[in-house]
Amino acid sequence: MADVEGMEEAPAAVESDVESEVETTESQEAAKAPKGRPKSGRIWKVNHQRFSSVVKVQPLRTTWATKMKAKTERKLTKAHEKEMSEEKKKEKEDARKRIEERKKRQEENTRRAEIVQPIKNTAKIKRMKRKQLRSIEKR
Repeated sequence: MADVEGMEEAPAAVESDVESEVETTESQEAAKAPKGRPKSGRIWKVNHQRFSSVVKVQPLRTTWATKMKAKTERKLTKAHEKEMSEEKKKEKEDARKRIEERKKRQEENTRRAEIVQPIKNTAKIKRMKRKQLRSIEKR
């Protein structure tokens, strides 16, 4: 058969390359092939990946555009935060003023409603007992 001109033997290096390609395609097919039902019956626990393979590594450097985008976002959030805090402060101040005004009005109303009897004779004050003196108010 060595006399046949059309048939020549391929070099060994080429054969090893072909074999490695065949092996890789077989392993890929095996990975893609559907697996059977597990023996334990827990079919929901079949496709688990390790955490290290799931997490993608972030690059060490970020691009200028992403930096600027993050900066503008931070600025906007800070401005919004400041606006909200000022609004809260204003509401608190308004509430405090309303409470003060209400107290003032109540005091005025109580003074108007009081029945006042002026003491014209100051000698009466000297004759009064302690309890009566406590109820006297000077205005």
